[in-house]
Amino acid sequence: MRDLLCSSLPEEQQDDDYQPNYDADSDDEDLPKSIKSAHYSSSQDKFMKDHDLKVKTFEALHGNQGSKPSSPGGANLRRRSSVIDMPHSFHPPPSQAPHVATNSDYIFGTNALPEEVPSSELIQFYLDVKDCLDLRHKYLKLSLQIPELLNPKNKPDWKIYPAPPKPFYKSKNKFNQVLTTPDEGEEFDFGKCEIPDLSGSDLYFILNDEGVYEVYDLSKNEKLVQVPNLHEYYNDLAFIGNISSDGPTKSFSFKRLQYLEAKWNMYYLLNEFEETKQSKANPHRDFYNVRKVDTHIHHSACMNQKHLLRFIKYKLKTEPDEPVIFRDGKILTLAEVFQSLKLSGYDLSIDTLDMHAHTDTFHRFDKFNLKYNPIGESRLREIFLKTDNFIDGRYLAELTKQVMEDLESSKYQMNELRISIYGRSIHEWDKVASWVIDNKLFSHNVRWLIQVPRLYDIYKKSGNVRSFSDIVKNVFEPLFEVSRNPKSHPKLHVFLQRVVGFDSVDDESKADKPLPPHKYPSAMEWNFTSNPPYSYYIYYLYANIASLNHLRLKNKFNTFVLRPHCGEAGDPHHLISAFLTSYGISHGILLRKLPFIQYLYYLDQVGLAMSPLSNNALFLTYDKNPFYNFFKKGMNVSLSTDDPLQFSYTKEPLIEEYSVAAQIYKLSGVDMCELAKNSCIQSGWEAKIKMHWLGKNYMKGGVEGNDIEKTNVPDIRVLFREETLKSEQHLVQYYNEMKMKSSSEQSS
Repeated sequence: MRDLLCSSLPEEQQDDDYQPNYDADSDDEDLPKSIKSAHYSSSQDKFMKDHDLKVKTFEALHGNQGSKPSSPGGANLRRRSSVIDMPHSFHPPPSQAPHVATNSDYIFGTNALPEEVPSSELIQFYLDVKDCLDLRHKYLKLSLQIPELLNPKNKPDWKIYPAPPKPFYKSKNKFNQVLTTPDEGEEFDFGKCEIPDLSGSDLYFILNDEGVYEVYDLSKNEKLVQVPNLHEYYNDLAFIGNISSDGPTKSFSFKRLQYLEAKWNMYYLLNEFEETKQSKANPHRDFYNVRKVDTHIHHSACMNQKHLLRFIKYKLKTEPDEPVIFRDGKILTLAEVFQSLKLSGYDLSIDTLDMHAHTDTFHRFDKFNLKYNPIGESRLREIFLKTDNFIDGRYLAELTKQVMEDLESSKYQMNELRISIYGRSIHEWDKVASWVIDNKLFSHNVRWLIQVPRLYDIYKKSGNVRSFSDIVKNVFEPLFEVSRNPKSHPKLHVFLQRVVGFDSVDDESKADKPLPPHKYPSAMEWNFTSNPPYSYYIYYLYANIASLNHLRLKNKFNTFVLRPHCGEAGDPHHLISAFLTSYGISHGILLRKLPFIQYLYYLDQVGLAMSPLSNNALFLTYDKNPFYNFFKKGMNVSLSTDDPLQFSYTKEPLIEEYSVAAQIYKLSGVDMCELAKNSCIQSGWEAKIKMHWLGKNYMKGGVEGNDIEKTNVPDIRVLFREETLKSEQHLVQYYNEMKMKSSSEQSS
């Protein structure tokens, strides 16, 4: 039988030439003599060979781990090299690629370098990448947005009142958890807040001619920070914009991004089983009890529509005679307001409220804004969804407290609520702070971001402001005053302890009027009726936050980051402004149109708080949303709700966002836990709290910073993400060093 089957191949040729590949005929040599000498029928013989092939395939996929099916004479089978074995590393650094390494330490079977002999175009591409990244780091370090540990709130000695609750469970023995009695939530008492008196401080501030606040130290007679001026900022924007529009640069960036996605597909194909195994072996944790932060949610739409409907009906039933609004020269009660609308509590329904934005708002941001009005009536929005009204925002405060209670009962969900400061009046900050403090709106599950709407043109036409510098003054002067001496605005000082950053909001699809970089007027000179472009707003937010952060750091107060809405619609070049100045962004779906900028966002792991359900209703249908592609490539993406009032149907909008994404994109449990981990890292909570959520070493990143018992993300997933990112970053370093060497050789 052996002679008949193997006569076509010489013995030596089988051993040498065909060893790496599988050959059905030659494989009979591996069978024991007792099997080969027996007289089996052709069907039995075929069955044994097929069975043997299955065993070999199983071994190739899973190695020697776990139990293996036995086969006749299986102990004597020779283990062949598997053609689908993964290399020892996912992606070697360029210096260890086979044709570069000077010794035998290279990793076989892979080639990290895009070109064996680098062309001048390739070297220039990586030089440009490094220049762009260096520019971003310069801007972020100047504004103290990085490094994270520089922020006083991330220091071990940071104290805030009321203090965060202690963990419910003792962590020493994970197999014998002992439930401790949780502290009852302490009732907030403003009298217990420490308000430092810094009236004798040597620090002072002035508003310069460009509309940027500058901080000086009187004792040293020097400026704390020199912020890039408007001209420098626009030159830097133009520099990055010119690179991103270059044809070869776009092509190569696109190929690198395709490579990252293909690499993920290969990794997931081979490691899905191992990930699931590690996740199942992790006790207690699953998607529902890992911390997840809603990194982009607007305060005035943080409740779902059913919640608001029940609240309106309840107030109409229990407080019909409550005076709620002053209109047309007289004070109206709640009952009178509904009588004027010819509606009763019984008539109200979800359909009557008409606040869902999923049918007629696509590419109509004007209609979407009208959805904030219950029953299409602005007076109901003023009564129930405003902080500054006839009843001092009492109804919205009660709604906010109910949302906070829901979050606290869920324990594992957090919100970063965005509340508006418009810049129409210098007293807005004190009103918002008093509203938060007086209504005791404090929750360990909530932090605040300040959103500044881009509405200068409306304020100018209505006569609220004379020039753009009035908006800058109204938004930032109270902040500089309270940061210099908290006694000047004590309630604002306490509120700012829980504010993590700033946002810029409005309809991005509005056309910007581009001007040459040297022709942009300063804030004091911008007294036209037209609205400044997006990049102009971002500069003035960035420049003033940079000065403010240096003042606050000097006085050991928490500093702020810039996390604007960006890349939702309109000009994709908004994303360049944000890349240069911002810690993270919301949306970012237009990155799909700018491959070079997308590659930069990946290399620097810029946080993207994406909201596919919101995009589906406004600008981009769910099936076209790039969220899942970004996730596969390894970008720092998280899921957020944006406006639950307009887009959600359930009591837990964030879980709804995750569940829809999981169904559409077939996300695994590990995928969702990774997204939840990303949301915690992007968020502005204090480092001490993040350590409790993610593990004590979370700042180290990678496998060293991953604690699967906290995050439920297996080390194998974290290792893949870390190795892939480091490999891409190493390419940048490698080609820049190559250029430096060649330049030094030429000069010598």
